[in-house]
Amino acid sequence: MDIFGIKALLISALIFIPFEHLFHERQQKTFRKGLGVDLIYVMFNGFIIKIVIILIAANALDAAAILVPQSMTNAIGGQPVWLQVAEIILITDIGVYWAHRAFHKIPALWRFHAVHHGIEELDWLGAFHSHPVDAILTKAISLTPIFFLGFSQASIAVFSVIYFWHTLLVHSNVRIPFGPLKWLIAGPQFHRWHHANQREAYDKNFAGQLPFLDVLFGTYNATGNKMPDKYGVDDPIPSSYFGQAGYPLVPRGKLPKPAVPSTEA
Repeated sequence: MDIFGIKALLISALIFIPFEHLFHERQQKTFRKGLGVDLIYVMFNGFIIKIVIILIAANALDAAAILVPQSMTNAIGGQPVWLQVAEIILITDIGVYWAHRAFHKIPALWRFHAVHHGIEELDWLGAFHSHPVDAILTKAISLTPIFFLGFSQASIAVFSVIYFWHTLLVHSNVRIPFGPLKWLIAGPQFHRWHHANQREAYDKNFAGQLPFLDVLFGTYNATGNKMPDKYGVDDPIPSSYFGQAGYPLVPRGKLPKPAVPSTEA
């Protein structure tokens, strides 16, 4: 078992690095700022999230055995795999949407999520760049109903593969026109504008996979083919992994103030 995700990382690099080189949205170096920190996130978050998902599944299945009629779980798990996968994508992304929105709206949660938004050069590797607390809470909210309701192992496995590659895609530095599918399937352009550090992008495009959720709840940001001017946040996010891990817990008064640009000619 690849508990640290090294194999998945290497395969992803072999796919996305050439694509970002050939079809990039903006000029960016492969060995860009923050690359080393992101590699730490890949290994640490990959390990801890696997453990958390196992715990979520075990507890949800135990609860379901007591609270959910077996006829219901049998009916859900007995559906065609393709239908189960479609239902899982919808259910999990509703959870992702509202968890994500809460991380933006609640100041105490935002400090964890700001670590992810601190990325200033966005590419596929940024998909792994999340504070462990952010990743764990989002996984718990979005995945618990799936295990609780009795979806089959096969459908969960297929969903996991789709989710992994789609998450890398939406963070990637590639220009892919989705046409009319942009309302149904999140693409890099959709998520790029969630990361933009510009007023019109604030608190927009929360869905992970299904943009119509943002349309439905009034948080969709339609930008056409326009490219953001910059990514990142104004918060004083540390540059090191351990600095970022501890950032949400440091009292605001003890954080360094952001540098003020010089006004001298």
